[in-house]
Amino acid sequence: MRRWINVFCPLIMIFILMSFGFNSASNKIMEVPSTFKVNEPTAVLFPKNKTIFNPVMVAPPFLGSSYIGFKEALAFKESQGDYFTINALGYLGKYQFGIGTLQLMGVYNATRFINDPMLQERAFHTNIARNKWILRRDIKRFDGKRIGGVEVTESGILAAAHLAGAGNVKKFLRSYGEHNVSDEFGTSIAHYMRKFSGYDISLISPVRNPKI
Repeated sequence: MRRWINVFCPLIMIFILMSFGFNSASNKIMEVPSTFKVNEPTAVLFPKNKTIFNPVMVAPPFLGSSYIGFKEALAFKESQGDYFTINALGYLGKYQFGIGTLQLMGVYNATRFINDPMLQERAFHTNIARNKWILRRDIKRFDGKRIGGVEVTESGILAAAHLAGAGNVKKFLRSYGEHNVSDEFGTSIAHYMRKFSGYDISLISPVRNPKI
């Protein structure tokens, strides 16, 4: 008898406790705080004015008026300084060279050129020396003069030659601005001559038919 009592008493106690638990849970009423109750429609607020995002103007780093400043400003205008870009017209690299110009300096492999930043820097240096030789007399004659409101400087002449070729720059200067050709994107010789005026390019010596 004592063994049965020992078995059933714990079971009876567990049953009683469980019944109290279910009764208390079923009879308990959850109260929602008054601050969370919605008694009327809630107005949804929209911005009164349209949000306008102003575009960020990207500017090239200012490196002064030295040759380094000149070439980096020109590179930023051409490609935003990207060595590995090719534009829609097939111009290559940081300084946007055409295949014909590269061949004049002894570069015939476009794939190697676009993947070699050092070669691109050498090509730019060589091309400046080449144009400086071609335009040496015009630089001496027109430097410091004004053509169509644009002050002519050596750096402006060489930048314009990079854009349109030395021959077109000669025609521009000798026609006093009448021959003001533009590239395929509408950038003119006069624009480049104004934009890149006043840099010191004396570091580069003129060289006749230079090769890389």
